[in-house]
Amino acid sequence: MKQTSIQFRLFKNMLFKSVIVLISSLCAVPLVLVLYFITKKGIASISWSFLTNLPKPVGETGGGISNAITGTLMLIIVASIIAVPVGIFGGVYLAENKKSRIAGIARTCVEVLQGVPSIVIGIIAYLWIVKPTSSFSALSGSVALAMMMLPVIVRTTEETISLIPYSIKEAGLALGVPYHKVLLKVVIPSGLSGIVTGITISIARVAGETAPLLFTAFGNPFQNYNILRPMNSLPLLVFNYATSPYQDLKDQAWGASFVLLVMILLINILTKIAIRRWKIQF
Repeated sequence: MKQTSIQFRLFKNMLFKSVIVLISSLCAVPLVLVLYFITKKGIASISWSFLTNLPKPVGETGGGISNAITGTLMLIIVASIIAVPVGIFGGVYLAENKKSRIAGIARTCVEVLQGVPSIVIGIIAYLWIVKPTSSFSALSGSVALAMMMLPVIVRTTEETISLIPYSIKEAGLALGVPYHKVLLKVVIPSGLSGIVTGITISIARVAGETAPLLFTAFGNPFQNYNILRPMNSLPLLVFNYATSPYQDLKDQAWGASFVLLVMILLINILTKIAIRRWKIQF
């Protein structure tokens, strides 16, 4: 009787594990299908000329997406320069002042901002920068993307700093190190892996955003390095080409989608490598 009970418990345990594995596998199916479909459709358009040439005029076959690749990288870099410092120090402040009224208000604002639709953020950036300057620009697009990155970085930094043992900070303060140096040289480096993960997640989120850029960066068929002028990007190019009546442009849209996907995957892989190199064990 006792052995039968043990066997039944082992059977339930194995059944539960099997259900968990099955559900986890089902969660990965959509991602695998997306990767397969984009790779199948897009890899045929990939060539050296496709990556290095500028787009051809509408109606002509050929051309490339070099301006969109450059524009995407510049938009992400400028947005990161704006959002990363503010997000990290904002997250540190929220973690260090959990019971402060200002921190509570700031935390609520961050949570609300995280739920704001991207197209609304694009309109806000349009009203703040594009309309006063009477010109679309990469800067306005970067500001819109930075606003979308900010909540992710703040929340991830706050959660990471909160997990760091308080004894580490106490050790620095006990040695007579000023509070700001303890934060900069002890607390933040200790949580670097989590902070970098948050930054990566935020970049992956905004890298494929199109709606904010329609109102801000607008697009540009030429190669442009001036952030005060309109600039093309891979999401904008995919949107414009995918809605085009020309099959050649639709094929290029698939190729641009594949390039964007590879860029995001490379960012994640490089970040994982960096995290393993810099991770601090408690």
